[in-house]
Formats: sequence, structure tokens, C-alpha cells
Amino acid sequence: MLVIVCYDVNTETSAGRRRLRRVARVCESTGQRVQKSVFECQVTLAQMEDLERRLLAEIDLQTDCLRLYRMANTRGCEVRQHGNFRSTDFEDPLVI
Repeated sequence: MLVIVCYDVNTETSAGRRRLRRVARVCESTGQRVQKSVFECQVTLAQMEDLERRLLAEIDLQTDCLRLYRMANTRGCEVRQHGNFRSTDFEDPLVI
């Protein structure tokens, strides 16, 4: 399934800036960045639950915001993209 992860971490303090880096690292380990604080992740249900658990361990629920959008059926899902961005199509073969 496709999961969209969006977050807003309060960076007014040095602890907030550290949280932001840790949250980004967790997301980078699972998906691809499509905006500064938005990631697309192709995961199984178990991987999504693990991702959510890892992210919740990093954020401060009092000052930060985390949203995960689960797109169970991507057939018919339309993404309109404008501007300079190169994405990886996880359905195509990966050539190294």
C-alpha cells in the first residue's frame, strides 16, 4: 500500500531541530521525500505500523504534528505533479 507521511515539527528549540532530523531519518529509511516534510512510502501493513511506532517515538505530541495517509488501493489514485521533481516508480524494475 502507499502511505503518505506528513509532519510538522516545532523547531524553535535545539531539541526540536534534533527531533526534526530524527523524524526525517526514519522517513528516509522507509520511503522517498516528495516535499520537505512529506514522504511517499510503499509498505505492507506491518511495515506501516512499524513506521508509525518509530515516528511516534520521535515526535513531541504537545508541539508537533504527524499525519499518515493510508492509500490501500492506489488504482485510480491520481497524483498531479507540478514543478521540478523526479520520483521513483516502485512498480518498475530498478536498474543500478
